[in-house]
Amino acid sequence: MLVRLVYASRSVEPIDQKLLDTIMDQSRASNADAGITGMLCACEDTNTFLQAIEGGRAQVNALYGHIVCDPRHEQVTLLAYDEIHERSFANWRMGRVEVSRVNPGVVLRHAEHAALNPLTLSSRQATALLVEFAETLVGG
Repeated sequence: MLVRLVYASRSVEPIDQKLLDTIMDQSRASNADAGITGMLCACEDTNTFLQAIEGGRAQVNALYGHIVCDPRHEQVTLLAYDEIHERSFANWRMGRVEVSRVNPGVVLRHAEHAALNPLTLSSRQATALLVEFAETLVGG
């Protein structure tokens, strides 16, 4: 059974390129073996993350258990957990979007402000935003 989990969190340190590269390297290495796909959205203005992970239920649950304990962030908030028929992020071992590089109109379609704070999004808003980001990027 496939599931998709979407969560938001606040970084304990300012989000910078080094932090993002570290997260992406770790994610891509471990996700391939676990059959996990997904998308990470870094919101530098609000120092927050929005992430979707997809895969088998046991693998997604185990990964989320590690995420919750990761000391690099706090306020880890589960936004959505759903059984899915197909993946929305199948081309991504872990894709990445930096909101500061995105047209603000894309964010405003799904959120109250262009300075995106994922902790304020509904599950539908968060998922729709991540799917739209994935559709505009090249696989990773």
